[in-house]
Amino acid sequence: MGTLYLVATPIGNLEDLSSRAVRILREVKLIAAEDTRHTAKLLNYFEIQTPLTSYFEHNKLTKLDRILASLADGDVALVSDAGTPAVNDPGYELVRAALAAGYDVRPVPGPSSPIAALSVSGLPTDAFLYLGYLPHKASERRKFVGQVGNLPYTLIFLESPHRLVDSLEDLLAVLGDRPVCVAREMTKLYEEFWRGSLSGAVEEFKSREVRGEFTLVVGGRKTEDRGRWTEDELLAAIKEELKHGKSAKEISVELAEQSGWSKKEVYARVNQSK
Repeated sequence: MGTLYLVATPIGNLEDLSSRAVRILREVKLIAAEDTRHTAKLLNYFEIQTPLTSYFEHNKLTKLDRILASLADGDVALVSDAGTPAVNDPGYELVRAALAAGYDVRPVPGPSSPIAALSVSGLPTDAFLYLGYLPHKASERRKFVGQVGNLPYTLIFLESPHRLVDSLEDLLAVLGDRPVCVAREMTKLYEEFWRGSLSGAVEEFKSREVRGEFTLVVGGRKTEDRGRWTEDELLAAIKEELKHGKSAKEISVELAEQSGWSKKEVYARVNQSK
């Protein structure tokens, strides 16, 4: 039985493809690629002759049987256009199907735009939340950001050039004027890292032509800025904790520390929510 390898490919600079990745791509029987034309250029550069098949968002389910059949005959590699497969790119369904069929699934680590941007952002890296592309519509985007706005973790988003300014404005409106690192065209010729505040980022990118692909790294909410939760926020948190079978005492201790409410107040509302 073959092994499914998830091979990370360069997000820009071809020198970032590891020697192990090159070897695996040469040795497997088949490469499943998000865009075969794009991947063919990479393979030609490294003189890799392995056969290609497409595996992208709109055929990922219909291609499962063919790729699983190929795994029966030998190893298969999955690649996306750039970065690590299955991280904001097709791959999750294939990984689940391969595991369910009894195949070994292994990573060949390498480039990843969220991690690359985070590492040089100057923002805390010990706890972060990667959330992919922001919703296209402003109302949905603001609601989405609001759901994570009170978390203390560094937040990471992807964004396209034509929505960048709108998204920065919505982040500022919902989160307040937090620190941000705007990473553009990482590892490419016009690589740029802009660091400052969200308000400064809005003014900066409003004032110039916006090109390239962007990764946004935004500071999490500081504990001292959190303030006391509203009662609705507290009740929603209690409801979530009750789903996990926790006792009123456990919930009151945990949520008192986070919410600014006293243990007695939290305890009373836990009992009211049962």
